[in-house]
Amino acid sequence: MKKVFIFWDNSNIFVSAKTVAAEKEGGDAYYKIRIDFQKLLDLAKANRPLEFAIAVGSIPPQLRHIWNKLEQTGVRVELYERGSQTEKEQAVDQALQVHMLRKAFDYNGQAGVAVMLTGDGKGFLDGVGFHADLERMHKKGWGIEVLAWERTCNPRLKQWAEDIGAFISLENFYESITFTDDESGVIRKSKPLDLTKRALAKP
Repeated sequence: MKKVFIFWDNSNIFVSAKTVAAEKEGGDAYYKIRIDFQKLLDLAKANRPLEFAIAVGSIPPQLRHIWNKLEQTGVRVELYERGSQTEKEQAVDQALQVHMLRKAFDYNGQAGVAVMLTGDGKGFLDGVGFHADLERMHKKGWGIEVLAWERTCNPRLKQWAEDIGAFISLENFYESITFTDDESGVIRKSKPLDLTKRALAKP
């Protein structure tokens, strides 16, 4: 069984989750939605051996405890200061690209499964973002899986992932990988995760 390498754009995952939450649970959910990091990690691993996991993003210092929870799941975290939105997105993409290319080089001849968690798939047509590096990894024998919110994902990225590996719509696992809360406490708990219908990259 190939080892799993997770590359996680957490900021985009969270921003897109807010849009999906508002549609599914009403406008207030936009502000109350939270990601169940352990469940999302379990969805990405899908009961396979995890070799490496990196999450990249930016967040105000007062919310550093949220990132601490992610680190507690065993995921390495890299944070970038908030400048403009464009600068932040470029920094996140570039950081993910560096880790992807390092793993492709370090594990040359021992290709694993690259699992990409992304929010929207912007830059797919540019040929210079992390999508281009996913293509490079695929050509080197890596399995490719993209986990994203279908509501906000670039349709061409989705189609490409389905054609060569697997696309996993996060909407299908919405109630398991999210919960809602506010200052008074938890409003909706996350449900148990069911992996029976979780698609996997072709061997």
